[in-house]
Amino acid sequence: MELAARRETVTSMRTQFPKITERRACGLLGIARSSCRYQAKKQLVNEEIEAELRMLASERPRFGYRRLHVLLRNARERNKQPSNFNAKRIHRLYKKAGLCLRRVVRKRLRRDAQPLIRLSGPNQEWALDFVHDSAGNGQKLRFLGVVDQFTRECLALVVDTALPSARVIRELTGVVARRGAPKRLRMDNGSELTSRRFLAWCVENKIEMVHIQPGKPVQNAYSESFNGRIREEFLNVNWFPHLWDARARAAIWRQDYNYERPHSSLDYRTPAAFGMLWGVAPDGAGSAPSPGLTPLPQPHPERVLLVTE
Repeated sequence: MELAARRETVTSMRTQFPKITERRACGLLGIARSSCRYQAKKQLVNEEIEAELRMLASERPRFGYRRLHVLLRNARERNKQPSNFNAKRIHRLYKKAGLCLRRVVRKRLRRDAQPLIRLSGPNQEWALDFVHDSAGNGQKLRFLGVVDQFTRECLALVVDTALPSARVIRELTGVVARRGAPKRLRMDNGSELTSRRFLAWCVENKIEMVHIQPGKPVQNAYSESFNGRIREEFLNVNWFPHLWDARARAAIWRQDYNYERPHSSLDYRTPAAFGMLWGVAPDGAGSAPSPGLTPLPQPHPERVLLVTE
């Protein structure tokens, strides 16, 4: 039996049999009384440091062992106490005392990269995204932009203080009623666009959902470009005293964007004029081409838009 085990046995015997003396217990186990009474100085120092460590951790609960080590060493130096212990020793006592910070591991959403899609006509793919701003009365404003990625037409620019999935579905239903349902929706992974209600609506209307990979907004590049136009040409040059003014100005700006603003990628045509060449009536009122205008028989190489990742 090792010395440590014998010392524990002596303590256990004296606890169970209070009348037995230390001399008698040590004699029975063949251990010297001085060995039984010996306590390591290092153990006493560790207990003292651990007590001070617990006190510091209670004052600064979000500090790790490295910062606590510096604070403990500085405090002992001010009190002229031994401070020749390293961070590894503090780390052992830190773990023993159960002071380790609990770190919450966040679940990361993973999406597979979608294949490149070559667009050859309207209503093949729409892009959705949100832009944030604030009104003069302190209201937080959210703007939902819906863009046809082929004609670059702004199909909807919705403004409100909050745009949950039910509101997004309602607005998209109105756009689909005017223009027809698209084949795909390209969007990010916001809670409004990944809720069960929104997913069920897309399945019901037979619309394919293309969610971009998290942290890669370039996969929704057309919508990001449109957001830049909203920010530079609309939000940065207007001041909204309240929500109703923002809605009115957004409707005016959307009409100007679709019917007056030339688009460089459309050979400086407006989105509405370019859509009419493909049989899309102004503002999506119908699919029949206007008199005197016929859709192009084949997409021009410069008009074929490639969705890049």
